Amino acid sequence: MKERVVLRHVKRVNGEEIDIVIEDGTITEITGAGQARGELEWEGPSLYVSSGWIDMHVHAFPEFDPYGDEIDEIGVKQGVTTIVDAGSCGADRIGDLVANGKRAETNLLAFLNISRIGLKRVDELSQLDWIDRDRVITAQADYRDSIVGLKARISQSVVRENGVTPLRIARELSLETGLPLMVHIGSAPPDIREVIPLLQRKDIVTHYLNGKANNLFGASGEPLPVLTDAIARGVHLDVGHGTASFSFRVAEAAMQHGINPDTISTDIYRGNRLNGPVYSMANVLSKFLYLGYSLEEVIAAVTTRAAQWLGREELGRIQVGDPANLTLFAVKEEPTALIDSEGERRVSNRRIEAKGVIIHGKFIKCEVQP
Repeated sequence: MKERVVLRHVKRVNGEEIDIVIEDGTITEITGAGQARGELEWEGPSLYVSSGWIDMHVHAFPEFDPYGDEIDEIGVKQGVTTIVDAGSCGADRIGDLVANGKRAETNLLAFLNISRIGLKRVDELSQLDWIDRDRVITAQADYRDSIVGLKARISQSVVRENGVTPLRIARELSLETGLPLMVHIGSAPPDIREVIPLLQRKDIVTHYLNGKANNLFGASGEPLPVLTDAIARGVHLDVGHGTASFSFRVAEAAMQHGINPDTISTDIYRGNRLNGPVYSMANVLSKFLYLGYSLEEVIAAVTTRAAQWLGREELGRIQVGDPANLTLFAVKEEPTALIDSEGERRVSNRRIEAKGVIIHGKFIKCEVQP
């Protein structure tokens, strides 16, 4: 983008129409709609613009199966300019993941799996000797610009007979490194009432809207005391939709009780991108529009609030002097079928469709997503 590029008549999520001027990849001017001029003018009267979407939970290491994918397939091609890999790699392969990120158009950050093998196996915390404290600390030092936290998957299929012991070790590693935890929750044992009290301020509980028996809501939809206590002490709620971790029924109960997501993430990888029920970030965001969240709330969950948690405020704003980091999207008024992780189908009258991103001085058109 060497020219003076003008995005004309694009809308902020509050409906305000603006022009954005970009020169050499940097935002140089933001004006009222129709006021700016440039060598290359792009009219977008039906399009919204936000800072680049941030997906706080993806699996972007393509060598691992089933939980892996190509960075740009789940990044810029879906309107997402920054992805945060959620523990695909431990100390054994984190260097390879970071190297892959340097070759991609999408910005990549990562949670380091406390198990050195990462998702090479799906029971990576079944053997405690795979948690190598020294290697965790070394990896943090070597890749401090990329690692934003530690990941521990605390469900029965992952920990096997170890219960909450891996999480207690993760808590110690968090204190040693100063890195917060992202904790995956799922089937028991361990019981969710053993897991959540170990989380502290800024730790993330991901999959908090899952519909499994071991979830965070009671039989009549009320939040468990361990959840309300965690929210009170500053634990962060992340969606992490995934193949098995988002329920319309639970999400509706949560919303009714005012338990709203801090961030909306996909837990996307090759299988649930191609075959559903995730498909894309836009598809997941559309589910929250369907639930009744406003467009402003939905987009904030993948821009400003995600950027604030990351401590990288510049990723969540549109401001003169910043590199252009933008997502362009439409809101289509048409019937759209949406499916949750339980196989429940709902029909929404609106859907979000990603159109393109501007990142690293380039415009990249998004691929059409379900």
